[in-house]
Amino acid sequence: MKWDNTGLKTAEARVSGLGSAKSGTHHWIHQRLTAVANIPLVLWLVWSICTHDFTSYLVFDGWISQPVNAILLILFVISAFYHAVLGTQVVVEDYVHNEPLKIIKLLSHRLIYIGLAVACIFSILKLAFT
Repeated sequence: MKWDNTGLKTAEARVSGLGSAKSGTHHWIHQRLTAVANIPLVLWLVWSICTHDFTSYLVFDGWISQPVNAILLILFVISAFYHAVLGTQVVVEDYVHNEPLKIIKLLSHRLIYIGLAVACIFSILKLAFT
């Protein structure tokens, strides 16, 4: 095997081909940043839901028409969906071993999450500006 410590291989030769160390740190930092960003945004959203009576459409429309609420809700959508993209990417990279299937799943997950995020943001903006 490549990582065996026998023979005349150097340490670099033993680890070559075992994986890339190019973007792991960048991915890890972004996942942690979105997790930290989600904490106050989720707390704000739960607090808003608990303190308002959203049984009427007019109450919800009035709440989302306030600029601070619309902006924070858009930030939550962006952060949550980006965090979800990063998380599912790790799962697919770790557990899908068929390369063509892995590429298809990564692309489809990213496109689905982007489409859902755009739909959410469009809905928020439509409610906020009408």
